[in-house]
Amino acid sequence: MLKLGLIAMFTLTAALTVTTPGCDNAVDRAYDCNEICNKYKDCVNASYDADACASRCRDNAANSESFEDQADTCQACVDDRSCTSAVFGCGGECVGIVP
Repeated sequence: MLKLGLIAMFTLTAALTVTTPGCDNAVDRAYDCNEICNKYKDCVNASYDADACASRCRDNAANSESFEDQADTCQACVDDRSCTSAVFGCGGECVGIVP
């Protein structure tokens, strides 16, 4: 019975180890995309649908590692910047993320 418990514990630990990075990536994608799209809405177009933008961004990031990396770089660039600084200072990092 002890061996069965150890096997179950090992299996659960292995499963969590394998799935945790995927969860972290999904959370990071959601955070990055929400921040980018909300910054665009706040700074460029107040009537912009930031929720639809974030959803498209998350889908694109989930399907493309390069897009995910670009969204991460863009979010890091716009983070804690004023609107003027974000719009003019992060264009290269954010081009193509917000349609």
